[in-house]
Parts: sequence; structure tokens; C-alpha cells
Amino acid sequence: MDETTQAAIIDAIEEMVAVVAPELHGRHMYGGQMLEHEAGVAATAVGGYFGYKAHVSFEFSNGARLSDPNEHLEGKGKARRHVKLRSVADIKAKGCADFLAQAVALG
Repeated sequence: MDETTQAAIIDAIEEMVAVVAPELHGRHMYGGQMLEHEAGVAATAVGGYFGYKAHVSFEFSNGARLSDPNEHLEGKGKARRHVKLRSVADIKAKGCADFLAQAVALG
């Protein structure tokens, strides 16, 4: 993935977060952006997004508890799940706004 595509995906995620969950606070961490209910308090993290060589990962701290009827979430851990985004269109196609709204509601 080129840097322009990655930057466009991250910009689109940030715009979606501003609409769906404007109450969240962003914090640069682990080479990406963590999203927290309370600024600087890791225990309140909802998830985050991180750029990798081939995709942008949009991750959810309690993703295993999210409704995912179309099976877009990946991961097999006890709690975390993620969506791999390779284009801006993937954000809508993979239901990221719904996942974020669910994650925020879980606390």
C-alpha cells in the first residue's frame, strides 16, 4: 500500500470517528492512534487504528463482544478483534462505523 492510500484511509477513519464518537480522545501510541473514553487512561480504550505495510488495521479492545453478522472482524484472541482496511471504501463496506458505535456503547 502506498503512503497516499494509507493517509487517505486514516483521514477517513478520523472523519468517521468525529461523527460517530466525537466524545473519544485520541492518543498517539504503538505507532498509531488509540481511542479512549478518558484521555490518557488506557483502561478506557475502545480501540485504535494503525498503519501497516499492506493495510490499515482498525482495532477494537472488546471486539469479540461486537455483533458481526457479515464476519468482517478478524482475530481469535479473548477480547480484541480488528478489520483490515486496504481502501477508503472498505471503511463503509466492512461496517466500521457500526463497529465503532457498538464499541463505544460497551464502554
